[in-house]
Amino acid sequence: MEQRHHELPSASHGTRRALCSLHFGQRRTGAKAYLQASLHADEVPPMLVAHHLRTLLAELDEAGAVPGEIVLVPMANPIGLSQSLQGAHHGRFDMASGINFNRQFQHLTDRIGAGVGDRWTDDASANTRLIREAAGRALAELVPATETDALKRLLQSLAIDADIVLDLHCDHEATLHVYAGTPQAELAAQLARRLRAQALLLCACSGDDPFDESLSRHWWELAERFDDRPISVAGCFAATVELRGETDVDDALAIQDATALVEFLQDTGHILGRDQGHVPALPQPRCAATPLEGVQPLIAGASGILVFHRALGDRVKAGECVAEIVDPATSAREPVIAEVDGTLFARVARRWATRGLRLGKIAGPTPFRSGKLLSL
Repeated sequence: MEQRHHELPSASHGTRRALCSLHFGQRRTGAKAYLQASLHADEVPPMLVAHHLRTLLAELDEAGAVPGEIVLVPMANPIGLSQSLQGAHHGRFDMASGINFNRQFQHLTDRIGAGVGDRWTDDASANTRLIREAAGRALAELVPATETDALKRLLQSLAIDADIVLDLHCDHEATLHVYAGTPQAELAAQLARRLRAQALLLCACSGDDPFDESLSRHWWELAERFDDRPISVAGCFAATVELRGETDVDDALAIQDATALVEFLQDTGHILGRDQGHVPALPQPRCAATPLEGVQPLIAGASGILVFHRALGDRVKAGECVAEIVDPATSAREPVIAEVDGTLFARVARRWATRGLRLGKIAGPTPFRSGKLLSL
């Protein structure tokens, strides 16, 4: 294992931050996988999974079982890790700008197309190399305006030439669920089965350029734009993995998740062992893939005490009361109604609701939303 430190430009006199990346493998092949934890720095479960991943990957590396390279960034956001205010940790939004740390990464399709120019070939592998080289040059040419911009460019640059990118997060309270691109649905379903996910949400463009799409989206957009050339839509499979809720910080769960991620990397050939029969059979799916456009956000229509009537992972029906908002002054109860059939896969951790608060999410089978599909 090789440990590297990447210094970020100082945001203010007397301050200095650095990002740590861990590099495993023999580098005999061009295969590369990239995993990062806690881009939203107040989401702790992914960091514990990364802790156990480090141990597993170091053992596999020592045994010569990583033929290419695996990069692990165990704490992806040193800026957000330092953002504490009066005893509360605020790691989701950049306090300097108010922007979500997992938004506004670089959408590279146009710049890659211009960078490749007329050099496209009739060989898919050669085109993959051209795309990765053009993407790397485009990122290298950027001049970050802020420390956060520099962090985002660094993370995207570390992952830009990877075949597999897994961005590890968690929600407030949630079942384990996965976000991925619709054109990569087959491999996304395999990842969801390995992790025993209870929701798999697919979309070609979710809006606001989150990290995972900044690595994967240009592949299928270029394949569509240059449809007379062989371009793989799976040149980089990227997914966001939501490791349950923010208080699910448990060694047993973290070991289970780290082991499942290693098994997935064995499935894709980034870790040896599958051919030797050392990989368990793929678990049965716990969910069917559904469109991100079919997710119903549950919104508070009143202010009061939030009382949930359905548990995480429950199947609900349209018209069913999922929760109620209780007014302690009048004892009135405002029902929160499911508008779609689906799975309640995430909900807010707080129990005092204000009008307009997003209370939870139901994964439904039918698209009905468009535009910016992710929560703030």
